Amino acid sequence: MQRAAKPQRSPTAGLILGLILTLAAVVAYSSYIVFQMRGLRQLQSDLADRSRKNSLQLLRVQNDLNSLGLAMRDMLDASEPYPLTAWSAQFARIRADLDDALRQEEQFAPMQHSAEQREYLRSASNQFWDAADRNFALAQSGHEEEARAQIRDSLQARQAALSTAVARLLVQNNEYEDQAAAQTAEIYNRVERQVYVFLAATLTAILLTSLYVMRANRILFAQLASLSEQRSDLAQKLIATQESTLRYISRELHDEFGQVLTAVGSMLGRAEKHTPEDSPLRADLREVREIAQRTLQSIRSLSQALHPVMLEEAGLESTLDWYLPTVEKQTGIAISYEKSGTPFPVWGNKAIHIYRIVQEALNNVARHSEAHQAWVRFRFLDDSLELEVEDHGIGLAKNGIRQGIGLVAMRERAELLNGAIEFAQPLQGGTSVLLRVPREAAEADA
Repeated sequence: MQRAAKPQRSPTAGLILGLILTLAAVVAYSSYIVFQMRGLRQLQSDLADRSRKNSLQLLRVQNDLNSLGLAMRDMLDASEPYPLTAWSAQFARIRADLDDALRQEEQFAPMQHSAEQREYLRSASNQFWDAADRNFALAQSGHEEEARAQIRDSLQARQAALSTAVARLLVQNNEYEDQAAAQTAEIYNRVERQVYVFLAATLTAILLTSLYVMRANRILFAQLASLSEQRSDLAQKLIATQESTLRYISRELHDEFGQVLTAVGSMLGRAEKHTPEDSPLRADLREVREIAQRTLQSIRSLSQALHPVMLEEAGLESTLDWYLPTVEKQTGIAISYEKSGTPFPVWGNKAIHIYRIVQEALNNVARHSEAHQAWVRFRFLDDSLELEVEDHGIGLAKNGIRQGIGLVAMRERAELLNGAIEFAQPLQGGTSVLLRVPREAAEADA
């Protein structure tokens, strides 16, 4: 007598338990968000206080600059019986106070003040005091009138430029404080309301969604299978479109812009020949012609990077022989290139896909690995072609590029080659990208 088959356990109990845990997690998360919002409100208040302190220091700087302006006005007053050196002590006092104000302003500078603005203030202040020291030295040597002329022509203009820069920073601070106050009140009030709405809506949505998932999961799995098949077709079309676009842009850069820059260089060369030897215009024409030539070389390099013509004319092996030294020169990364086996030709779309995989792998080395050396190994085997790019940098897990679109594109190209690609970590650390392509797929032109 056969035993009755044990009935399968219904997933309903597990789903209900998961639903309860999810609801509890949502409630806990919402409470946590409210707590964090209060902390963020306090942080925003601290930022506003920092901005106010920065404004006070800028007002202090502005006051010192106004004092300098008044002092220079008195120095230029012909009715003043004092020599220019009499103001040196006042300048020294203002300088000490101004330097201290600028140092404290940098400590409280808000994020909207760019590094260029702060650097400009420091540079302009140093230039002003250097010029002031030279003027006092000139006056000390008995050239009072010449020193006064430099004050009118140089010092006053520098002081005005500094005052304008400080005034702009003050305006930025005031605008930022007003905007921050209004936006903070609006954002936090709105978010706080939305958190409660979100909590109620989420609880309802989770309940309804869970009930729906119990009924719809079979349909979803069927759709996923269909989408998986469509994804491969879409990836092929996207890659083909990308290559077509890069090829078009490359040719336009090389043909259109290259011809224009070549013509400009020729015209500048003729103009230079018809310009007298002692004319300053001749040097300017030569400089412009050199700029045009460098630009032409850059455009040609960019055209080759987008779509190397060598792939169509000389094949993959020769293109890599050219490309790897170019990358080494551009990035400063030492690349060890090793070839082994008996070479066989790789042309057409197959060569393009392999080239793009090498290009993306080396781009990842340059941008993410923090390595200073890489190894590229090109192996021609009897039944396959292997290409490996290795570095001893920080590795995939630490640089966070595992989710990048570049790795996805590399996998898609490997599938188009009927090959396989592996991402591994060598014993020395870093990343190893190994591509294997069957020989018949590598030699065939699609």
